[in-house]
Formats: sequence, C-alpha cells, structure tokens
Amino acid sequence: MQLKVSASLHADETMQLRMAEVAASDSADRFSCTASGKRGSGGSRRRRRAPRPSLLSRLRAAGGPRLIPPVARVAPYARCLRPRYPHPGRTDWRRWAPSWRQWLGAALTFTGLAVGFLGVAYAVTDIPENLNSYATQQDNVYYWSDGTPMARTGWVRRQAMPLKDIPEDVRDAVLAAENASFYSDPGISFSGLTRALWRTVGQGDTQGGSTITQQYVKNVYLNQDRSVGRKFTEAMLALKLDNGMSKDDILEGYLNTSWFGRGTYGIQRAAQAYYGKDVGELDVGEAAFLASLLKGAGLYDPALSKANHARAVERWSWILDRMVESGTLSKSERAHYKQFPEPLKQAPGYDTGKQSDYLVELAAQYAKKAARISAKEFDLGGYQIYTTFDSKQEAALTDAVAKARERARKDDAAKAKTLHFGAASVDTDGRILAVHGGPDHRTQGYNESNATTVPAGSAFLPFVYAAALENGVRKTREGAATEVTPQTLYDGDDGIPVMTPEGPYWDRSGKQVTAHNDGRRSYGRISLSRALALSVNAPFMQLGMDTGLDEVRDTAQAAGLLSSSFGPQAPGMSLGSATPSAIRMASGYATFAAAGTHVEPYSVARITRNGSETTLAEPASRRAVKASVAEAVQSALTDAFRIAHPEVDAPAEVAGKAGTVQNDTAAWYVGTATSVSTAVVAYRIDLTKSLEPLPLQGIAGDSVPYGIWSGARGLG
Repeated sequence: MQLKVSASLHADETMQLRMAEVAASDSADRFSCTASGKRGSGGSRRRRRAPRPSLLSRLRAAGGPRLIPPVARVAPYARCLRPRYPHPGRTDWRRWAPSWRQWLGAALTFTGLAVGFLGVAYAVTDIPENLNSYATQQDNVYYWSDGTPMARTGWVRRQAMPLKDIPEDVRDAVLAAENASFYSDPGISFSGLTRALWRTVGQGDTQGGSTITQQYVKNVYLNQDRSVGRKFTEAMLALKLDNGMSKDDILEGYLNTSWFGRGTYGIQRAAQAYYGKDVGELDVGEAAFLASLLKGAGLYDPALSKANHARAVERWSWILDRMVESGTLSKSERAHYKQFPEPLKQAPGYDTGKQSDYLVELAAQYAKKAARISAKEFDLGGYQIYTTFDSKQEAALTDAVAKARERARKDDAAKAKTLHFGAASVDTDGRILAVHGGPDHRTQGYNESNATTVPAGSAFLPFVYAAALENGVRKTREGAATEVTPQTLYDGDDGIPVMTPEGPYWDRSGKQVTAHNDGRRSYGRISLSRALALSVNAPFMQLGMDTGLDEVRDTAQAAGLLSSSFGPQAPGMSLGSATPSAIRMASGYATFAAAGTHVEPYSVARITRNGSETTLAEPASRRAVKASVAEAVQSALTDAFRIAHPEVDAPAEVAGKAGTVQNDTAAWYVGTATSVSTAVVAYRIDLTKSLEPLPLQGIAGDSVPYGIWSGARGLG
C-alpha cells in the first residue's frame, strides 16, 4: 500500500508530519492508564467512534496558549485518577474498586478542603461582644452589721470572685477533675472533640471531652443545645479565645460561671451552698468535692440520693488521686483526706421576706445613691452590701410590734385590721440599726418606717424649744432678739390666743387662733423646760410665733427632718403639723443626744463588688444647734421620761416623750437610750378605701407606742 503525496509537498515534510503524529501518540501512550493503574499495552483493533476532544484541546480552545504548558503536565496524571468502570484486566468486585491513586487523590482532596474550610471558619469567627445573660448576671448579697448574711436578691445565684481570691488548692482540684493539660493545650482537645461529636450524633453521655476553655465558651457565649453545629462553633470560639485571652482569665471566668447545683453558679456560691463558708476558707477535701460537681451536680450532690452519695465519694477520691499524679498534692497531704467532707444537707437560705424586704429596700436605695450605681448596673448584681442593721435590735423591734398588734386584735379585731405601726432605731452617729416597715413587704409594698403619712403632733415640741434656745425670740418686728433660757416663763393656760407683734393671729376664715392643751388643762405661768417635760402645747404655740416659724422650720431641718414633710408656715406648725417619717424623727432626736451634731441617717456602711471595694459617699454631718442647746433639750426630755414613767428603773441617759395628734389620728413615742434614738408611730388607715388617717378610737393610745419603744430598748 502506497501513500500518494501531492507534488507540492516534499518527502521530508511528509516524514515530519508522520513523526509528529507518532510522537504525539507515543506521548499519550506513555501516560495512558488502565483501570488497574498500569500503562496500556496497545490499542484495540476494533473500530471506534471518533474520540472526544481531550482536556488539553478543550483548555487550549478556552484559555489560550498560556494555560497549555501547566495543564499539559497535569492532564495525564488527572486521567489516571479518572475512574473507568469496569476496570479491564480485573475480575469480580475488583473490576469496580477504585485504584490506590484514586483513594490517595480523594484523601488529599478531602484533607485540603477540610483544612481550607477550617482556616476560613477560624478567620471569620469573632468573639461575641455580648455575653450570655446568665454569664454576667449575679445576685446582690446583703449583710447584717456583724457581717453575717441577711438576704440576697437577683434571679441568678452567682458571685464572681477574682482568681487571686480563689485558693490554689481549689484551682488545682478543678484542673485535676476537668482538664489537667489546661495550661498547655490549645484550647480544644481533638480526641475529646471527636468523642463528643460521636456522642452528640449517637446516644452517649454528653459529659466530658471538652477542655475548660470549651466549657467556658459554652457557659458565656453559647447555649446548652446538643448539636454538631454548636460543638463546631464551640471549638472555633475556644481556639480563638485561647489565642486572645490569658489562661488565668479563662480559668477565672470558668470558675465563676459554671453550674454547681442547688441553684448556684460559680465557686463562691457553691462554697456557701454546700459548706456555708466563702471559697477562701475551703480545704483541699472540700475543694475536691466541689470540683466533682462540675461533671453533673444532679449526679453528685449527696443530699439528693444514696446513689449520688456513693458516686460523690468515689469521684472525690479519684480527684485527690489525680492531684497527686499531677504533682499538685503530695502523698503525705493526700493521706490526711480519707474522710469524705460531708456537705450541708440544705443550702443556707438568705432570701428576702417579711421584714428583711424592708431592710433590703432601704439599703438598695441608699447604696445606689451613695455609690452612684445606676439601676441597670445594680440589677446586674455582684454587689456585697454591708448594712448598718443590727440583727438583735431588729428582732427586738419586730417582736415588740408583733406583741402590740396581737393585743390590738384581741381588743378590737375590726379596728386592728386598719392599724399600722412604723418604727425605726437610729444611732447618734447616723447608723440605722432597725426598722419596722409593716407586717409583710410582699403583701404591703410601702415601708411604714419611711412613710410621711401622719403628723408628728406634740412629739415635734423639742424642735420648737431648740429653735427658741438657739435663736431667741422677738416680741416686736424691729430690734434684736431676746435670749430664751429653760427657765423662761410662758402662759400655759388652755385657750389663750396666739399673738403676733401686731395683735391676735387670725386664720383665713376670719377666726382667731387659740392654743389648746391636752385635756383642756391649764397650767398658768410655766417654764419652757417644765412645759416640754409635761407636753404643754400652749406655751410652744406662742413660742414658735415669737421665735419665727421660719427659724423653727430651719432648726428642725438641720436636726434631721426633711423639707418635704413641712406644709404651710402657720401657728399649727409648732404643734407638729409636719409629717416626718419614723426614721427622720428618730434621727432628729438623735441629734439632741449627740450634743447638737446631726449625721444623716444611713443604712449601708460598705459596698464591694466581687471582692473589690466600691467607693461610697460619706453621710453628711453638720452642726444643727449649739451643744448647750442640745443639752438643754435632752435634759427636758429626760425629765419628760421620768415624769411619765416613774416606775421604770432606767439609766440616767434615757430620755423621750409621747406625741399626740389633733383629732386622735396618730400616737407617737420618741426617745433615746444608750445613744440609740427610737421613734414609734401608730395610726389607722383603711388602704382599701383611702390614704386618709382614721381616728385611733382607743385602739392604740399613748401607751402602745411607748410599749413598743420600751420593748425594743429592753426597758420593760
């Protein structure tokens, strides 16, 4: 067979064309692959359809000559990976099995994609700015003046503690129980993550497998959902957090956000709930038990069941052994912990209720104002409020009111339903020691010790007396004031007209104003000190006019009463038309006992937040009246107490007086004993109808407030 060649072509050109085809064929043959991965031994003799254009040809057409060299080098190898089924030269199932090159290519491709995906996922993962709400919210704890817990408020029982205040033994116990390699790992455990994912997909135990960093991420950024997506997000955040946050900060956050059972979050609350002490007081054995709760408080709280107790003992022992293995606990120290440290059967309860709600209300209001804490910040919690309230004095005051209320029920049950008592004890240095705010804050929302509901009545007379002694009196509009002493005489008869420099005082209705004593009794000319001791109204109504009602008001305010409790400046002001609270009345009398120096009443002595001091403004202090004036007032009040209660064997410094109100709408007793001033008021209001005071009608006369006062002060 001969090949005819056109005359225009030379023989060597034909030969070159053939050589090119052979070279191309040989090149293709050298890189041809069978299904088994071996080079082919030759083509078939059967006729075939026209072959599909090669990858090289298609890329040449699509991308131009610049893509040809690299693609040409890769294309033959890519053809080797292309599956050809069934594989020639193989039998049985092997005709359909991928070659090792195909397996290797798939593995490398998967690995590359996985690494790329994880890299992108890590790069786009950002630490959320907003933490889980439960991770930041804490409770506020209130303490009595002796430092013992009084109450706590807030939805979450958590108190964060700085890592420096958490003993090293406690930290070591947690690390031994949860993540011994915490300080050296990258934030995640690949083997643990694999196990956790397997359990998440399957039906296994979801505990374990996570590092402390992962658990912290779950506590503060994520939820407790059991899903592959959540686990993946947790791992990415843990890696990111581990690179951007110190290990100590992560451990501190973890210890303060973890759930320990009994309604508590954080190691501090756990220590208090299980052992009734702060975390700084835990020993190694107690710390090891608390660490065991991190695996699941419902499984290891011994108080829940015998099975739990057995599990707790076993894990407690295991954690101590792990501490020995890690070198954080010596064998000799381990030998000391053979007896399981039994926790309390029940967490101590310091929730608010009844009277403590009134105390918490007063302390919270004062704390926010004195420490300049916003309501939003205060509600996030974490504050330790050390109050001025004395638990013993509070109990005595509450008990005295309860007895008075019970007697009133026996005397007249119907009237007793509308009977209210407000009481407060304030030290001369301004500390509020005790209050009675009502029967129960949860059924009566307002605080009767701080309410400005009823007039002070004749309990206000000492402030008129102090104003006159301090400023003197004026009988005319012009000229200097005349000095007043305790021996200055005034008319004590009932019904005398109230005079001004121009003549009698007339009210707006055109009626002449007159002064009346209790029982319409007349006393004739009487010294001011004696008039105060006997609570004679008439001299003080005129004394207030002579001194100047503005001076009386200023003196009362300087002594502790609030400007908001005063009404119009009329003669009735001297007989107690102002409506101070029990706290303010007690504070005013305390000023006289403190030689004329007034300290604003306060209910919080100290505030910390998670162990760090919070700046607290000092209560204001001022000179209200001269010391000699205060001494004179206190002397008259001492006489008032002696005259009214000669049967009481009281210390010499006890002073006080009763207060009656016009129309019999309230009864007071205010007095001081051993530097503590206590004010008690009784009144009737039917809250279902109005806020207008009702006549006492004998249900609580002068003797009832005094009985509460003397009971609270331990005098009778």
